[in-house]
Amino acid sequence: MNLRNAYRTQAILGTTMTIKAESLPYLSAEFLDSLAISTSDVVDEIERQIIGQRRGEVWCAPKAVVLPGDDRYIMATLAVATEPRVLATKSLVVNPRNSGRGLATLNSLVTLLDAETGLPLALVDGNWVTSKRTAGLSAVAARRLARADSACVAFIGCGVQARAHLEVLADLFPLQEIRAFARSKASGEALCRMAETRGLTAVASDTAKAAVEPADIVVTTVTLIPEPAPFLDARWLQTGVFATMTDLALPWVPESMAIFDRIVIDDLAQEAQMSKPMVRPELVAGDLTGLVGGDVPGRQGARERTAFVFRGMAVGDLAIAGLAFARAKAIGALDA
Repeated sequence: MNLRNAYRTQAILGTTMTIKAESLPYLSAEFLDSLAISTSDVVDEIERQIIGQRRGEVWCAPKAVVLPGDDRYIMATLAVATEPRVLATKSLVVNPRNSGRGLATLNSLVTLLDAETGLPLALVDGNWVTSKRTAGLSAVAARRLARADSACVAFIGCGVQARAHLEVLADLFPLQEIRAFARSKASGEALCRMAETRGLTAVASDTAKAAVEPADIVVTTVTLIPEPAPFLDARWLQTGVFATMTDLALPWVPESMAIFDRIVIDDLAQEAQMSKPMVRPELVAGDLTGLVGGDVPGRQGARERTAFVFRGMAVGDLAIAGLAFARAKAIGALDA
């Protein structure tokens, strides 16, 4: 498959721009799925690039966020790797008004440049990258913070990110059951059907409390726009649970977070530059780099309650987009 044949005239900023066939390859979600990148591939590559940061082989900037005040959430990440030699930037817009246009609420694009020359290499479907890297970051943390025998996962929010998390968690743990709670009945039912195709028991819960109380792992992927009011109480959770919160912990009652024995965030340096912390700093044991590198201890006992709370790391976008690009080159899909 030669991706250079996949270009067409696109409307950009109200004007029409023709991308020539010989210019820049675009790795679509359909093509990326065809690469059959596994959960272990995703998790191993994220961990490799996190370790690369510690070795001075990978460099990342804190994520940049713009809030125009009209319910849009606009964000960008930037990261550079030594191997593969790429610079990855991701631009993302979340707009709840998109649903009325028949569009996904979140849309994004990753641009890959040669990190030495700055020449463009490829454009990559950012929604695919975001889905894979978010679930992959949770999986990296879960390897160290969740019980190995975790059998029941509760999902609060049942959209794209929940589906991505179901895929990776089902690959990593001996799951038997999921419990789903969502504002949208349709998304909850879709997640349950997906779980059933993997041979899992699926329960659509009437309340968030009923979903999380029996769970070994809790995944919260609540939409941030508009900002949710806290409705999840960590004191509902049983001992031994691991919770991963892709939503900055905004849906969680802040005073209940002290119930966790260990909370890890994604990036201490990035968090220090944010105007509002996700979690009270005194509750944070460290970040994902420390957890992977061994500076922050993982689970210390079967009864510990542990959590991973994150904004998203540029190194994750870099790892997934770079992995996809390298895989596409390896199979000859990027030949001129």
